[in-house]
This record gives sequence, C-alpha cells and structure tokens, in this order.
Amino acid sequence: MTDTPSPSPSADAALLSRLPAVLHPHRNLLTYYALTSLLAGPGFPILLLYQFFRFKTLRYELDAEGITVRWGILFRREVSLTYARIQDIHLSSNVVERWLGLAKIQVQTASGNSQAEITIEGFQAFEAMRDFLYSKMQGARDRTLPATRDAAQALAPGSEDALTSTLREVAAEVRALRLGLGGTSTPPEKTDG
Repeated sequence: MTDTPSPSPSADAALLSRLPAVLHPHRNLLTYYALTSLLAGPGFPILLLYQFFRFKTLRYELDAEGITVRWGILFRREVSLTYARIQDIHLSSNVVERWLGLAKIQVQTASGNSQAEITIEGFQAFEAMRDFLYSKMQGARDRTLPATRDAAQALAPGSEDALTSTLREVAAEVRALRLGLGGTSTPPEKTDG
C-alpha cells in the first residue's frame, strides 16, 4: 500500500472513496500536541518528544473490511477493528481543536470497555470520516442481515405449526434416549422418608 499525505479536508474526503487507503494526520495535530504539552510544565520537553514521535508514526489504514490504527517507535501499537463490530461513533473537540479545525472521532464497540476502542484524531475532514464509517458500518450490518431475516421468518406466525412439530419430535427423541439409558419416561415421584 502506498502512503498518501492528507493536506486538506477535500483530499481526505476524496481518499475515503478509494480503498485501501493509508491516511496520515494533518500537521495541525502536531500544533495541538505542542500546545497541550505546554500544560505539562517542567515535563514539557519529554511529553512533546513523545507526542512528536506519535504524530510521525500515526497511520490510519482503511480497507474493505475495517480500520487499523498504528503508532509508536519503541513500543509499536496496532488496533484493528472491522466495520461490523462498530456500535457507535462520537465526534468531540475542545476549543483548541476547533480553532485548529480538528476533532476526535471516537469509535466504540460492544465490548465492556467504557472508553472508545479507537480514537481517530488529526483530520480536518472529520465529518466526512464519520459519515464514511457510518456507511461502512451500515453496509456491514446489511450483509449479515439475511441470516437474521431467515430466523425471523422461521418464527413468523404461519410457521408455528412447523416449530411445534419440531419440538414434539425433539421431545420424543429425548424420551427414547432416556428409556434406552435405563431411565423412566416420567420423572420419579418424591417420597417422604
């Protein structure tokens, strides 16, 4: 795959139409990291160095199946998520992020974790990215929907007779197995003793 920089919101939106794609964060994210590093006080140089390397190695890879986020130099981290697992997508931005034209896209799954599974940051075309993820999420659910429809048709009101007869057959087989194993066909009565 080729790495392609994302200089503008329209370029980000255009890249989303072609898969697979590798996206880089916008350079305004580095500015945001520098400004937030100032809040660390004396730890400013260390935090800025960490966030600089995070910015330089941060990659978002989108393909037909899902999204993968990679970052890190010494400790490489990679998080992959299929579109079918996405449950919810949130946009959030603070004052500084809005000033820089950025927002965070928080992608959540049905895991027990209350935090976002993936946080996508550094895009000026964050609304296009959110809409893209929603469309892919919906498309993944539509592909799995036919099996759900078959199950719903089996439970439809007209299929009650078939369901009842199947349950009776299963009960008869269980009774036959119980008799074959030396048990009784009816549960034993309780006696006080």
